[in-house]
Amino acid sequence: MKIWQTAALTVSIAISPSLMAKTVNTVASFSVLADIVKEVGGEHVKVTSLVQPNGDPHTFEPAPKDSVTIKNSDVVFVSGLGLEGWMNRLVKSSGYKGEIVTASNGIKTRSMIEDGEKITDPHAWNSAANAVIYARNVMNALIKADPQDKAYFKKHGEVYIEKLHKLDTWAKSKFASIPSEKRKVLTSHDAFGYFGAEYGVKFLAPVGFSTESEASASDVGQLIQQLKAEHIHTYFIENQTDPRLVKQIASASGAKSGGELYPEALTDSNGEAPTYEAAFTHNVETIAASMQ
Repeated sequence: MKIWQTAALTVSIAISPSLMAKTVNTVASFSVLADIVKEVGGEHVKVTSLVQPNGDPHTFEPAPKDSVTIKNSDVVFVSGLGLEGWMNRLVKSSGYKGEIVTASNGIKTRSMIEDGEKITDPHAWNSAANAVIYARNVMNALIKADPQDKAYFKKHGEVYIEKLHKLDTWAKSKFASIPSEKRKVLTSHDAFGYFGAEYGVKFLAPVGFSTESEASASDVGQLIQQLKAEHIHTYFIENQTDPRLVKQIASASGAKSGGELYPEALTDSNGEAPTYEAAFTHNVETIAASMQ
């Protein structure tokens, strides 16, 4: 065989589609979940987050381009538990026929009262122990979508899961060193139920699980009295919510600002919480610092 023929054969083999690494085109409902998919999938995934950084997954309004994004994807990831009330309509309108993976499958859910009704709390990822379940579900879904890269996803996923286990252990240790009577804070809305249950922190909020909820004057008055009675001295705002109500309550109760938290929206790459790991670490450190 001539040299140029050998070279041509080599090039042909090198660019053969069957030998090229596959990239799974994925869509995630919001930024926290998108980051988990990125961490598990690494270079073998392309991830598009429908709700952008600093965006509110409760009040998100899909645009026509989002339907196109979903239709062209291989796998769609949602958190579930009632978080993405807009997702079913969006998927239906897109014509997408692929798999929708609910990353929260297997979570031991909490209940909460919303407008007098008992509902499922959707904010499961705010416990790092639950984030492990999210990551494992994502890993298994990517393996199913791209079996030839199973070893890669398995390795990447397990490394990330080990990081999440360490975060969970660290958070428990951090709050265990703080007297229980000091582990109380005020936040904008009720997004920290799983966090509170896992790490022994009591959270109070003027509105329920959704930022679309509205607090009545009576509810606000009762909350102010409770803050005073329980000697809660710190309040936090959230990057995706309107801070005016919680600031009003804090002013009436005498609570002081403890900073900003990131319970359901990451920042962009220039912010202090561009990844789930960074957001969780920031939330733990900021909340714990206010209790000293």
